[in-house]
Amino acid sequence: MSVVAVPGSKSVTARALFLAAAADGTTTLRRPLLSDDTDGFAQGLTALGYHVRRTPDTWRVTGRPAGPAVPEADVYCRDAATASRFLPALAAAGHGTYRFDASPQMRRRPVAPLTTALRQLGVDLSHDEADGHLPLTVNADGIKGGELDLDASLSSQFLTALLLTGPLTAEGLRINVTGLVSAPYVEITIAMMRAFGAEVARDGNALIVPPGGYRAADYAIEPDASTASYFFAAAALTGREVTVPGLGTNALQGDLAFLDVLRRMGARVDIGPDATTVCGTGRLAGVTANMRDISDTMPTLAAIAPFADGPVRIEDVYNTRVKECDRLEACATNLRRQGIRVETGRDWIEIHPGTPARAEIACHGDHRIAMSFGTAALRIPGGVTFDEPGCVKKTFPEFHEVFSALRRDWNL
Repeated sequence: MSVVAVPGSKSVTARALFLAAAADGTTTLRRPLLSDDTDGFAQGLTALGYHVRRTPDTWRVTGRPAGPAVPEADVYCRDAATASRFLPALAAAGHGTYRFDASPQMRRRPVAPLTTALRQLGVDLSHDEADGHLPLTVNADGIKGGELDLDASLSSQFLTALLLTGPLTAEGLRINVTGLVSAPYVEITIAMMRAFGAEVARDGNALIVPPGGYRAADYAIEPDASTASYFFAAAALTGREVTVPGLGTNALQGDLAFLDVLRRMGARVDIGPDATTVCGTGRLAGVTANMRDISDTMPTLAAIAPFADGPVRIEDVYNTRVKECDRLEACATNLRRQGIRVETGRDWIEIHPGTPARAEIACHGDHRIAMSFGTAALRIPGGVTFDEPGCVKKTFPEFHEVFSALRRDWNL
């Protein structure tokens, strides 16, 4: 059995950084993820005047409930969707002029649902170039609060940004939500807000956030469940066994539901109080899976799907088309390069059994495409190559080295 220490959760680290910056006092974050995305988020807070002190295992953030410490700033969010969507909302609750920009890849991704909602709340902001996209300038003068409608069908991050901002408003928020995808990520947000002293109430499809701010906390970041999916899939694929400590029955992250898919395909899964173990059984069954709520693990399943003994159909994943790349199409194209028969629709992909050939994987600058096909390569003689291997730095800079060591340990 292999025991793998998975890096901290990107989603939890980003939310914790926002909450720490907004809280009254100094927050200690333990075992945060250090990757390009989270480094970009922390640098963004620094640009806004927040005090962030970092050591390898502990980050300390001095909060400012009144908002950014500087009257104006230019913030570069790199490729990070969390920074691009959370930081403008945080800044809007303060007072000053703040401009947010990002990489060409992130500029292509939408922020319109968030900026439309902020405008409903009276925030003065402008898109400097293409409407609904970065770059974006926020002329902040606090947020009164009130009621708004939000279509959350493209990403749950827009709802999370508003929820996190709610306690910083003068009167609180009532958010009427439609079309929510990736709902478990919203549950992460609500649980973490509670840990920092705020509450969220529900009224049908509405979420109600009272004013009152946050209090500082000592907060441990759990391992990243999306990253763990590669190791769980590797065990199921190769008939080996792997244990990931720190992800157990009380884990916050909904992407652990990927384990249910692996179990349906034939893997043995044991979720304990403080760790999860997956053991491959030598067989993967075909499956139909609705992955609306765990869409970040869609590429993981797609990449290993050819090794199943029947078709694998993944449904209700339209939002994967507006991630770092069109992930649904990227998976289909790479599988076809490997000689696999694939059909796709607007929000689904069906993959037929076959023997993937060695090929160069087109990553499209997307860490999850690279890591998913890197996982499947454990069963491909000679492995695969990547046109952009370094894109894994976004969430898991050591991915290639860790999986090379796993291949050696398992004699693959």
